[in-house]
Amino acid sequence: MNHVKLRTVSIRSIAAFVLLFSVISSPILLLSQTKKKAPSSAKKSVTTATSKKSATTIKSKRPTSKKKAKKRKRKLTAAELRRMQRMNRAFVASSTLKPMAKQLLENRTPQAYAGVEAYAQKHSATDEGAMANLVLGYARILDNDYVRALPHLKKAALRAGDLGDYVSYYTAVALSGSGDRDGAIKQLADFQTKYGNSILARDAGVMYANALFATDNAQAAISTALKYRNPPRSDLEFNLGRAYMKMGDSQKAIEALRRVYYSMPLASEASQAGADLSSLGGLTAGYSERKIRADVLAQGRRYRDAAAEYRDLVNTAPTAAQRDSLMVAAGIADYRSGEVKDAKQALAALQVSGDANAQKLWFLIGLARDADDEGQFNDLINQLRQAAPTSGYFEQSLLSAGNMYLLKKNYDRAIDFYREIDQRFPKGRWGHYAHWKAAWLDFRQGRTDAATEAFESQIARYPDSAEVPAAMYWRGRMAEEKKDPALARAFYKKITERYPNYYYADRARDRMQLLGTGTVAHDPLLDHVPPLKAVPGEFEEAPEDDLRVQKARLLENCGLFDFAVKEIQRASAGDSTDWRAGEIARLYQESGGYHRALNYMKRAVPSYFALDYSALPRNYWETLFPRPFWSDLKRYSEANELDPYLVASLIRQESEFNPGAISRANALGLMQVLPDTGRQLAKETKLRGFQPALLLTPHTNMQLGTRYFKHLLEKFNGTPEYALAAYNAGSTRVESWLADGTYRDPQEFVESIPFTETREYVQAIMRNASVYKKLYSKEIASNQ
Repeated sequence: MNHVKLRTVSIRSIAAFVLLFSVISSPILLLSQTKKKAPSSAKKSVTTATSKKSATTIKSKRPTSKKKAKKRKRKLTAAELRRMQRMNRAFVASSTLKPMAKQLLENRTPQAYAGVEAYAQKHSATDEGAMANLVLGYARILDNDYVRALPHLKKAALRAGDLGDYVSYYTAVALSGSGDRDGAIKQLADFQTKYGNSILARDAGVMYANALFATDNAQAAISTALKYRNPPRSDLEFNLGRAYMKMGDSQKAIEALRRVYYSMPLASEASQAGADLSSLGGLTAGYSERKIRADVLAQGRRYRDAAAEYRDLVNTAPTAAQRDSLMVAAGIADYRSGEVKDAKQALAALQVSGDANAQKLWFLIGLARDADDEGQFNDLINQLRQAAPTSGYFEQSLLSAGNMYLLKKNYDRAIDFYREIDQRFPKGRWGHYAHWKAAWLDFRQGRTDAATEAFESQIARYPDSAEVPAAMYWRGRMAEEKKDPALARAFYKKITERYPNYYYADRARDRMQLLGTGTVAHDPLLDHVPPLKAVPGEFEEAPEDDLRVQKARLLENCGLFDFAVKEIQRASAGDSTDWRAGEIARLYQESGGYHRALNYMKRAVPSYFALDYSALPRNYWETLFPRPFWSDLKRYSEANELDPYLVASLIRQESEFNPGAISRANALGLMQVLPDTGRQLAKETKLRGFQPALLLTPHTNMQLGTRYFKHLLEKFNGTPEYALAAYNAGSTRVESWLADGTYRDPQEFVESIPFTETREYVQAIMRNASVYKKLYSKEIASNQ
């Protein structure tokens, strides 16, 4: 199985690096001589193999215009140069450790342990041997085998170098876990002096304080704990409170224990903290503290406890409004705790006013909709309209009403509610969405003049809204139907320029191709659409002269990818230019966490769909649109006559390439196949010994998932939009939607899907499949 790895964003010029360290001479030449063995620190290309005999290389591209990568340089001290030299030598020498360490930390099988142990013995006198022993010790700790972890960590300490903080910290963990509290205290006593700049410093300090709390030296424990008190931790606060109790300082004990009981009621120590507070007479607290406790319990779904806390607070509420709010909160918590009938009746009978009444009615409206009690639903809506016409609860209830009638196919009634949102809450959370839904339903009802005006109003009034690309596209379609191709081209051109990778950009390009070349009108309406905000920052390469970057690479070779990420995050703190995204995403991909890399990059560049390909480095795009498991993906796609890029896009939407993904509905793996569906497909494909757990293996999941998608395509005459909608919402619903009326084309069907999740799902997959094809178009061309 071939995995496409993210391009490294690291050393671009080994020669320059050697020159930088010429003052410490020959050993650094080893890096230059062995650079082929160290792909993580040298510029490289990535080979994506479709078979053992055929492979295509895509060279890593840098942005070609504004976003050229830069290299940061700074002057290092002699001591830093020596550390850099040592880390680089260990990094190069330990390149073969990484796959073994990764396998061990993922599986921890006897065979994996044996492989790393053999490596450690072979390199016992070197830094890479110490790295292997750190991996072994850490793996044993993950297995709660603290006694067997210690010998490895002691060996690692002999040549720990810049990983000394990790070795020291996990030695303390192993000592503590094996029952040697005094040994752990001794190990941690000088941690801050030696490794005060370590990312583990606070955790080490907290562990040291907690270990001291178990001794008779309460004062030393307190002094240590106070240094690490913020942000608060339940274990530290609880032990601090206990220590103050032992010293007879009740006031400070109560303060610490109340912090646990009231602010962290979900913590395991909270119950005992409450008992200790009771013994100290410190349970009495103010309204704010008690309200925080109740809210946190509700957020943690401990509804029964939350309801009791809310109810106890009612008589102490400072104002009538707060009292009303507490009664409603208690009623809602009662309902969610399972007391459905009684809680609903109690809520309905509550005599409250203001915002609390609006919240009560909003909740009852939701219950009426769930029960399909249309009469009660509309009665409650009218009550809320009279009682709180400007409340956010009313806006949310109007949206619920519009959506309910949309699903009931009572489109005019749905339009009424959507328009009321637009009129009452034009700047609210749902104003732009409701305006679009009313416009679209007018269009579907054949009121094209009203719809055309509403499409234009969407662009003018809500130019930043997510619905603008759709409004522009369908306004262009209306221009076509009115025999005005110049105006249609204006709308299509604006979409492709402003939203180049959106779903409707591809549709607009298709329409422009059908229209052919010709005049493009100028419509002042399109001037309302704001330009895309510039991508912030510059795209730097990871600085090769940063000690934390080098340390992160050592951790990477140890398979400790999460720690490597934390080192990178700490290294870049305060930089005016950002290189973190590329390096962190690379680390996630190297660890096999393609979904983590993808999510991280989405947060780093949230506007990427509106960007031209030249605006971001190539490796950013390949992180956003990865191709892991490509050999199997292509194999099973072609076996089922599917476009592999459409399948890749489907997987991206379903699981973001997380093989272990499990949905709330118990759909499993890359393509989110349900166990029963998997069992049927396994019989069909003659796959023996099927068990649901097999769906968590990429090979089996794609074998069965592509087969299922093929069936859906066949059922819907090869139209991918219909098949994708069925993949998400079920074939029966799609058949019902198709029977609901005539559609100009699949695009009109997609925009008409009443489930927002399904509509956006189909559009996203079609859009992403197009991006995949464009991004890897050179490979497509080379294979033709």
